[in-house]
Amino acid sequence: MPAPEPRPALEVLREQISRLEGRAGRRRAVLPFGLAEIDSRLPGGGLALGALHEVAGGGCDAQHAAAAGQFSAGIAARTRGRVLWIVSRQDVFAPALMQVGLSGRRVIYVEAGSEVDVLACFEEGLRHGGLGAVVAEVTRLSMTASRRLQLAAETSGTLGIAIRRWRRPTGAADFGQPTASVTRWRVSVLSSVGLPVPGVGRPRWRLELIRARAGDEAVFDVEACDGEGRLAQDAPVADRLALPAILADGAGPEEVGRRRARA
Repeated sequence: MPAPEPRPALEVLREQISRLEGRAGRRRAVLPFGLAEIDSRLPGGGLALGALHEVAGGGCDAQHAAAAGQFSAGIAARTRGRVLWIVSRQDVFAPALMQVGLSGRRVIYVEAGSEVDVLACFEEGLRHGGLGAVVAEVTRLSMTASRRLQLAAETSGTLGIAIRRWRRPTGAADFGQPTASVTRWRVSVLSSVGLPVPGVGRPRWRLELIRARAGDEAVFDVEACDGEGRLAQDAPVADRLALPAILADGAGPEEVGRRRARA
């Protein structure tokens, strides 16, 4: 009988790490991005559910911060159930979340008065167990706080996303400190792809996977989330021109639903 082929070293290493973390024998559910280039870099083939993830903008300006928020909203849009969104300042633009598939009917907004209150609401939301995702905008995230959030997410199976935002550029240094999050992402805005006719092409992002537990770092250039929260690779020019007629006049998903109901 021929000797079995040796297992890849990376697979063996991931199994050993899982065993040390106490996760041996159970496979974590994942939410695939639907792009093989990204999913192949994530253990399990997608973004782990029942886990804490961090997202930050590639710069301290509003443009990159908005992209980080939309990336997080696109992920949350593809979960099931209500989404708890916790903020410390009233600057969330709901139509921008709807643009990437997260309907206002699904979102429960909570405004917390301080960073301590944000983390407390974040943990309580993750422990609740009846939500599809919990998103919180946080400035500082210590190892102790992130471990509590990770444990709460593992217990309930709820996806947790910490959007890292800073009031001053110097605060961004905290993003490099170790935490218990399963993945850490940085989102930067790229120029949209030019069209052969006057108009604005689909927004593009650079996604940097800075940390992935039992995985590899990577960089991806993608088209921003669509109306269903899905990323895409750059499409051919002919495909970019093929807009569905129902979207050509600016109708959103909820308006489309109302039109169909009246038909």
